[in-house]
Amino acid sequence: MDSEAFRDTYRAINERFCPYEKAILTNQCACSLARKFCIAEREGVQCASDAAQTDCLELLERLRQQARFALKSIDTRGALPHAKAMRIQVGGLRGIQTVLTPDEPAPMFIADIRATIETAVAVFGSLERLPFDVIMQQIAAYQGRQRLSDRGKQ
Repeated sequence: MDSEAFRDTYRAINERFCPYEKAILTNQCACSLARKFCIAEREGVQCASDAAQTDCLELLERLRQQARFALKSIDTRGALPHAKAMRIQVGGLRGIQTVLTPDEPAPMFIADIRATIETAVAVFGSLERLPFDVIMQQIAAYQGRQRLSDRGKQ
């Protein structure tokens, strides 16, 4: 299946995409509302709730705005490269979890994105009141998978 046909089929099947699809498909996060599907040997993730998708999109936008310096990026509208999107998605959720459980180390795996966001809203009152200075530390610290060619270099 060529990429244009895949994108068309993906949009037709996935009417409520999961904003954290990359984090879920790389097995760094899970969500109680995520529903995986396959198209021609490729996976996608759909969200089971309009309200949850809206919250996730709002959170990602806030994280992206706050992370401009950490990502060395001034463009806040265009699509991010995969590595920067992963830093925001996974690093942002790890940062929120760190704020919620300050006596524990940052988790390597986020078990339920929806529960993490709901807990953060319950604790801080809204997404805009999150302590982004602490969360940004986890975004800056996040390192994705190393390339095979980079593993042997020290």
